[in-house]
Parts: sequence; structure tokens; C-alpha cells
Amino acid sequence: MMSLFPIPDAFVHYLAEYHGTRDYFECHEIMEEYWKQKKEAAYEGSWLVLIRIAVMQYHARRGNGSGALKLLAKADSELDTERMDELGLDGRQLKRMLGLRKARWADASGVAYDDFNLPIVDRDLLDAAVRKSEALGAAWLSPGDRAEERVVHRHLARDRTDVVQAREAAIRSRQRDRTLGNAD
Repeated sequence: MMSLFPIPDAFVHYLAEYHGTRDYFECHEIMEEYWKQKKEAAYEGSWLVLIRIAVMQYHARRGNGSGALKLLAKADSELDTERMDELGLDGRQLKRMLGLRKARWADASGVAYDDFNLPIVDRDLLDAAVRKSEALGAAWLSPGDRAEERVVHRHLARDRTDVVQAREAAIRSRQRDRTLGNAD
């Protein structure tokens, strides 16, 4: 099966991290940046589903069952099988996989991490992702339960200075607006 448009580098990178390094946090970062830059109406939902699947895996591996289950439910409900087919994945198979996982997990206490390999059917996409994985120094389909601690808890090492500063600036702005509104 061939996808309908040139394969985005970000998607190849996402797949290489997802199936190679098993750095799900990085997958989220890569695809979120791409999604923000490329608001393709037809595929926007598909990029979000892929982000949710990566974050689901991140939470499951860290033992956050409720977070993993929430992301699984969102991904399952938002998945468009035809769009996934167009991206080079087997959309119906992915939908079945999400449904089986949802039934197996059933509630947050049933969440247990295991690798959730995406059903890539486009040969060019698969070849590109395997090559990218090798370029990252990772073996394709490496076991995610053997990932290094720095990968498993990646969000703890993230520099959030810019996020904190933006949040503080927004609070100051709202306070200023309220003060000016009360002055009238």
C-alpha cells in the first residue's frame, strides 16, 4: 500500500522514535510540533491520534493507569481508519488494536505496559522509519520495557522555563486587565 502524499519527515522521525528508541515523550514532541506547523484539515485528527497513542504509552510505562486509559479512549474515539490508511498505516487494524487494549485494560487498575507496535503497511514508510531508527542508534522494534530511566521519565528533565514564564505573563496580564476594568 502506498500513502497518498509525500511522507512527512516528522512522521518518519515519530515512527523511528516510537518503534526504535521507544522514547514516547519525544514522539509526542515531534508530532505536536509538526501538527502545530501543518494544520492540514484532512490529517489534523490523525496527527492528534498519533500524539495520544505515544502519550498513552508514556503514561502506561510510568504506571499512570488513569492517564494511559484516558488517552487510549480519546485515540480510539477519534481514529479515522481511512485517514490512517492514507498515511500508510492499516487503519482498521489499528482500530482493532485500540479496542482490544481498551477491553484488556477496562479500568486504570488493569493498565500494564507492553509494546504497542503501529501497523505500518506502506513499504516506503516502513523502510524510511527503519533507516531513521538506525540513524538514531536504535534497533527497530526494541523492547520498550528495557528503555533507560532518562527515557521513561523524560518529562522530569524537560526545561519548562519558557512555559512557566508564559504562564506568569498571562496571569499578570489578566490581573492588569481586571485592575483596569475595576478603575472605570
